[in-house]
Parts: sequence; structure tokens; C-alpha cells
Amino acid sequence: MKHIHKIKSLIVLAVAALAMMFSLSPALVLADAKSDIQQGVNTVGGSSGSTDLSQTAKNAITVLSIIVGIAAVIMIIIGGFKYVTSGGDSTKISSAKSTIFYALIGLVVVALAQVIVRLVLTKATS
Repeated sequence: MKHIHKIKSLIVLAVAALAMMFSLSPALVLADAKSDIQQGVNTVGGSSGSTDLSQTAKNAITVLSIIVGIAAVIMIIIGGFKYVTSGGDSTKISSAKSTIFYALIGLVVVALAQVIVRLVLTKATS
């Protein structure tokens, strides 16, 4: 009976992860379309290559941040399930807490990377 509950939990996790991935895909398509339009305007207008490079770097960091953010949220959910299903076992509780803690640290690192890259690119292109 306990194994069935774990299998159901894993299925719910997988469905939630897929739903999150598909809900973010329209935003990625719009970001790509905006990038393509900006590149066309730069080509026609004779804009310098530094704008294209900074925009490419921003797009790359944004996509990587989304991927890492999704992974961190999934790890937080997994840590929560580990915590709930620990059954009072101190080693399982410790493992669950460390999973959640490191996932939160990952989210903070991603947010700081976004800030640092945008600050550097703003200073470099102005």
C-alpha cells in the first residue's frame, strides 16, 4: 500500500513538472519572436553588433535561469514529499531539509546571476 502511494506521488510530480514546462513554453516562443524582430530591425537599421551580442547574452541567461528555476522548484517539491513521507526518521528528515535548502540556494544563485549579468551588460553597452 505504501508503494502505491509513492508511485501516485511520483506520477503527480511528473504531471506537475510537465505542466510547468508547457506553461512556460509560450513565453519562450514570444522571447524568441521578439529577439528575431529585434535582430531584423538591427540589420535593416545598421545597428552595431554589440547590441546583438548583449541581447544574445541576456536571452541565454534568461533561458538558463528558467531551466534552473524549474529544476529548483521540482527539487523543492521532491524535498517536501521526502519530508512528509519521512515517517519521523531523523535521517530522512535531515535529507529532505537539505534538499529543500540547497534548492533554495540554487534559486538565490540564479537570481543573483540575472542581476549581475544585466548589470555588467548595461555598463558594457552604455
